[in-house]
Amino acid sequence: MIQRKQTIFLLLALLALIVCLCLPIGQMEPKGMGLPLVWYNFGLVRDHAIQARPMLFADLVVVGVLTLVDIFLYRKRQLQARLCTAGMLLCLAWYGYYAFVVLNELQTNGTFGFRFAACLPFVAFVLLFMARKGIMADEKLVRSMDRIR
Repeated sequence: MIQRKQTIFLLLALLALIVCLCLPIGQMEPKGMGLPLVWYNFGLVRDHAIQARPMLFADLVVVGVLTLVDIFLYRKRQLQARLCTAGMLLCLAWYGYYAFVVLNELQTNGTFGFRFAACLPFVAFVLLFMARKGIMADEKLVRSMDRIR
């Protein structure tokens, strides 16, 4: 299981998702006077009060769970490839909702500053893509071996 390169890619993708869940993904500076808002995946934090916006958090948790399950499905390569594809689509959905919220907040608040953690779902997307490519290569190898028999 751990000898396969796609397992390493899946573990790294899971690690990127966990780090993204813990770090802030943006900061909003108000137009006038006021405290800046720090944006995490679970919501906005202003002056130790939380405005819950759990869609991004739920999306990353689902991708993380799919990736964790994907690691242990090494004998079912077709299902593993489908779960990688689902995880990649959910990473893209995360960015779609992220852009939606940023554009809405820019209209009402002042300026928005991106943080490093906003790049981590893209890193997870690339790692899931590489894992899927490795899974499909394994499937092709197994089919060629079956054909030889």
